Amino acid sequence: MAKGSEKTIFICSECGAVFDKWNGRCRECGSWNSLVEEKKVPKEALASTSPLLIPPARPAMPLVDMDEHTDGDIRWYTGMPELDRALGGGLVKGSVSLISGEPGIGKSTLLLQVCNRKDALKILYISGEESPHQINLRARRLGVKNPHLYFLAETEVEKIIHECERIKPDLMIVDSIQTAGSSGTSASPGSVSQVKQSALHFIAYTKMAGCATVLVGHVNKDGAIAGPKVLEHMVDVVLYFEGERNQSLRVVRAVKNRFGSTGEIGVFEMTDTGLSELSEPGKMLLEGRPVGVSGNAVVCTIEGTRPLLAEVQALTSKTVFPAPRRTVTGIDYNRASILLAVLERRLGIRFGERDVYINVIGGLRLEDVSSDLGVQAALLSAYSDIPFPDDAVCFGEVGLAGECRAASHGLNRVKEAAKLGFKRMLLPAKSMEIISKQSPSGIELVPIRSVYDLSAFLRRTKEDAHV
Repeated sequence: MAKGSEKTIFICSECGAVFDKWNGRCRECGSWNSLVEEKKVPKEALASTSPLLIPPARPAMPLVDMDEHTDGDIRWYTGMPELDRALGGGLVKGSVSLISGEPGIGKSTLLLQVCNRKDALKILYISGEESPHQINLRARRLGVKNPHLYFLAETEVEKIIHECERIKPDLMIVDSIQTAGSSGTSASPGSVSQVKQSALHFIAYTKMAGCATVLVGHVNKDGAIAGPKVLEHMVDVVLYFEGERNQSLRVVRAVKNRFGSTGEIGVFEMTDTGLSELSEPGKMLLEGRPVGVSGNAVVCTIEGTRPLLAEVQALTSKTVFPAPRRTVTGIDYNRASILLAVLERRLGIRFGERDVYINVIGGLRLEDVSSDLGVQAALLSAYSDIPFPDDAVCFGEVGLAGECRAASHGLNRVKEAAKLGFKRMLLPAKSMEIISKQSPSGIELVPIRSVYDLSAFLRRTKEDAHV
């Protein structure tokens, strides 16, 4: 390299690792073709342009004196209770939220519906992907008629901030952060340095102006947010928009929230007129449930603080392959393998000779380990061809010894099952000791200590059916 020429570096767009030479595969995260070339700024140039001894915009003050400088009403409600639930109660003034999801899942639709407010909240919607005509067509379809909604088609961050200074919005939506770029960075929009620099500009303006900002983020092929991982650390709230495009169910899940609990979800249904909220998603998930069919079980899981009933289906058939197939949808594949191994070892069931298929109806993904008992109930029912009772619900974590362990929020689960008309609840014996005195009337509690009790329950069900 000639002396004085600009040096280039290569940054992984997946993990942010920096390399001096290009490689086909990142040595840090193993991603292929993810290294992006960028120019390296010399330290001398940074030192010559870095300002020194500049006083801060706000001087430091004692923490006990900050109450009088803090506005009591610090949240704005979005007008969609399900989204407010995931946000922890609404958008916080001066906060930056990041929402991501698969292409076409409904991120822009959701945020445009948030803009359809009846109050005088001033909103600026910034799009780097769609034209004003496209946004207007979607707004008409969704029935958005807000005179305080402004639209800006721009990708340069400095121009966006200049327009924000003129309009002074209460809520700013940037769709998306991967299309925004700063003129101070030579890299192309979407690169690691541009995404980071653009986010820093938006965060700085948000904290200074006291508005609320929502950034839309793209995802990579693995489902993670595209760009540097530090982007998730920089923002205050991270939401994942989940769902299958061929299914109507959509879930907004909070994975980071500095102003509320994580794990909370908001449940929506995609319709012709936009996203419709589901205050009781259990009813929708259980619609059309087959009656008297083996391989079906209803499980009560907890999403954040909300109990949710979901239908788990299992199917087993003799395999024609040397290695049996394992197809799992809606739960973790490794978790399903563990549950199969426990049943095979403790109950002597030979799943090694059978193909196994497990599916959670409605496109929901169960991450709560208390769904173990329901998955094993569906597997036992499918293998033995004994229908699991249609009026029964179950929950509980299953260990490697086959024991059924206690789960949290047991009373809330029982109340939710009783509200939806179920008559029996299979639950860990330890949980029954705690909630038996407070459980609602009309529902029978069946204690399960291990997978042996679950198998015995199914045998009794078969005997009762023949009586």
